[in-house]
Amino acid sequence: MKRMLINATQQEELRVALVDGQRLYDLDIESPGHEQKKANIYKGKITRIEPSLEAAFVDYGAERHGFLPLKEIAREYFPANYSAHGRPNIKDVLREGQEVIVQIDKEERGNKGAALTTFISLAGSYLVLMPNNPRAGGISRRIEGDDRTELKEALASLELPEGMGLIVRTAGVGKSAEALQWDLSFRLKHWEAIQKAAESRPAP
Repeated sequence: MKRMLINATQQEELRVALVDGQRLYDLDIESPGHEQKKANIYKGKITRIEPSLEAAFVDYGAERHGFLPLKEIAREYFPANYSAHGRPNIKDVLREGQEVIVQIDKEERGNKGAALTTFISLAGSYLVLMPNNPRAGGISRRIEGDDRTELKEALASLELPEGMGLIVRTAGVGKSAEALQWDLSFRLKHWEAIQKAAESRPAP
């Protein structure tokens, strides 16, 4: 049986757990006085490249600059004439002053800035769209058996633009291809709006 457990005994922290029988499958901890920024999307500017850390620092409007590791840089930000031989060098991939669309992967902690990614993920009711990550995607590991087979068939019928990835969430189980397509169309419009806003506004 699926249950939602809420613990609000401490004023400064709210905990919400989703359990299936004795198995925990989702946990969310929120601090009412602390604005959650995880998954927020910003247009930022590369302020410093650190080859020794294989990372760049990004000014995205927060007090501390964010940390962008090499593995979180999408190919679209590489120079047009870039050809990799083995592992890319971050100095050859990015330049200071370059503008990037980033998403917060991990919130600021102590004196450390937020960890950022350029692989954007937009979560819908049933799907998660990854507009610039074609290699990512599939069906949630928690979905098994016949449900998985049905979702694979529904996924095959969706109109997903080339170069994008898609994950089906557990909430997508039992949903028709039409319902999944509706959710996907909404995410695509969301991504289009983000791109338009990024084109028309300076960073950060």
